[in-house]
Amino acid sequence: MEYCNARRGMPQTVFPAAGTMFTPSGFSPHLASTCSEADHEEEEGPQEARGPGACVADGPPITSASLDTLIQHLVPTADYYPEKAYVFTFLLSARLFISPPELLARLCDTCIKQQQLDQSPLDTAKVRKFGPKILQLLTEWTETFPTDFRDQKMVGLFKDIIHRIAPCDEVRGREGAYWKTLNQVLQTLNQKLAAIAQGEESIVKVNASSVSSISDKLVGFKTKPPPIQKDILSICNDPYTLAQQLTHVELREREALSGPDLQYSVFVSQQPCFSEQKKKTTNLEAYVRWFNRLCYLVATEICMPAKKKQRAQVIEFFIDVARECFNIGNFNSLMAIISGMNMSPVSRLKKTWGKAKTAKFFILEHQMDPTGNFYNYRTALRGAVHRSQTANSIREKIVIPFFSLLIKDIYFLNEGCANRLPNGHVHFAKFVELARQVGEFMTWKQIECPFETDRSILHYLHTAPIFSEDGLYLASYESESPENQVEKDRWKALRYDRYQ
Repeated sequence: MEYCNARRGMPQTVFPAAGTMFTPSGFSPHLASTCSEADHEEEEGPQEARGPGACVADGPPITSASLDTLIQHLVPTADYYPEKAYVFTFLLSARLFISPPELLARLCDTCIKQQQLDQSPLDTAKVRKFGPKILQLLTEWTETFPTDFRDQKMVGLFKDIIHRIAPCDEVRGREGAYWKTLNQVLQTLNQKLAAIAQGEESIVKVNASSVSSISDKLVGFKTKPPPIQKDILSICNDPYTLAQQLTHVELREREALSGPDLQYSVFVSQQPCFSEQKKKTTNLEAYVRWFNRLCYLVATEICMPAKKKQRAQVIEFFIDVARECFNIGNFNSLMAIISGMNMSPVSRLKKTWGKAKTAKFFILEHQMDPTGNFYNYRTALRGAVHRSQTANSIREKIVIPFFSLLIKDIYFLNEGCANRLPNGHVHFAKFVELARQVGEFMTWKQIECPFETDRSILHYLHTAPIFSEDGLYLASYESESPENQVEKDRWKALRYDRYQ
C-alpha cells in the first residue's frame, strides 16, 4: 500500500500498526485528563462500580470494576435496566476481554439463574417484568453491533432465552409477543447483514478496479495524448458537483465501517481476542485505500497535462473542490486533496504554481495545519458538529472527520491508558472515552447522502488511471525540468527504468 509524501509532513490515513509514524503531539488533551485521573486512582485504590445502574451518563461515573461486575451491570432484571450509554460502552469495549459469543453466553446464563428460568413452574409475574427488558437489550445489541450476529452461536443464544421466557407470554406458542418480536428483530438483522455483505462485495470490486488502474504508461500521453484518454475536467468541471460526489464516496465507504472496526485498527496486534480479526479489517483497509487513491488521483491530474496553463487550471479547480468539501463538512476528502497537492512531484512545479491563483489554497492549508495537534481542524470540526446537531436540512447534518486523525486519537488513547489497573480491574474510564469517540463516528456515518448520484463521475473517481510515485516524478520532471543534481539523477534513473 502506498502513502502520500506531503511536503509539510501532513499525516496520511495509515494503520496504527506502524506506531512509529505517530508522535506524542497527537495525544488529545481530553485523553490526557482521563489517564491522569486513572494514575490518581492507582495511588488511592481504584473506584469500584456502585451497584446496578451506576451509569456513564448520569451521576458519578464508573471508573473501574472487575469484568464480572461490569457484566453484572449489563444484566437486566425485573426492576432494573442498564443505561443506554452503559450498554453501548460495555458492548463496544468488552470484546477486548471476552468474545461476543462468550459474553452473550455468560449474560444468558446469569439471567437464567437469577430469574430461575431453568425451573418449573416459572414465576409468571416476575418473568413478565423481566422478559421485555432482556428482549430490549438483545435488540439493542443487534441494532448497534449487527455483525456480532454473523456468528450463529449468537442467534442460537438469543432464540434460547426467548424460548425460556415464552411460556409466560399472555399468548402461548409462536403467536406470542416474544416470538413475534424475535422474528421481526431477526428479519431486520438479516436485512442489515445482507446490506453490509453487499456493501463489502461492492468495495472489493471497486478496490480491484482501482488497483488495476495504476499505470505509469500515462507519461507517454504528455507528448501525444490519445483520444480515449480523459481527465477530470472533461468529466466534471464544476467544483461543487465533484465535492458532492466525493461526499457520496466517503459516506458509502464509511457506511460499512463499524465501531469494532475502529478498535481492531489499534488493538488487533495486542489483544488475543482479536487474533482472528486480522482477516476482518477489509472495510477499514478499503477506506484507507480510498484516501490514498484520492491523493494520487489529484497529483496525477495535476502532473498529466503537457501545458503549464492547463496544469494551473487543474490546481485551481482542485482548490475550489477542496473549499466546497470544507463547506459540506467533508474533511477527509479535503485532507486527501490538500495532501495530493502537497506531494513532492506536484509541489516542485514552481512555474505551474506561479500561474495559479493560490490564496484560497493557503487558507485551506491553514485550516488543516497539524500545528497544535490540529487545533484549527478540531475547531472547524466542532463547528461542523454543532451545525449537524442544530441542522434544518440533511445537507447540514454531514460530518466526515479526517479519518487518520480519528484513528490516531484512538491509538494514543490505547497507548496512553492501560486496559486494566494494577489490581486487575478494567479501566472503564478509558472505554467511556473510547465509546464517546466511536459513538460520534457511528452517529455521523448514519447520515444518508442528500446529493444526487452521478455515476459517470463516481466511475471515474474509482477507475481513472493514476500514476505511482515514480510515475508522478517522471511526469513532473517532463513538465518542468530537474533543478538540481539529485533531481537530474532521479530523472535519469526513472527514464532508464521506463524503457527497460
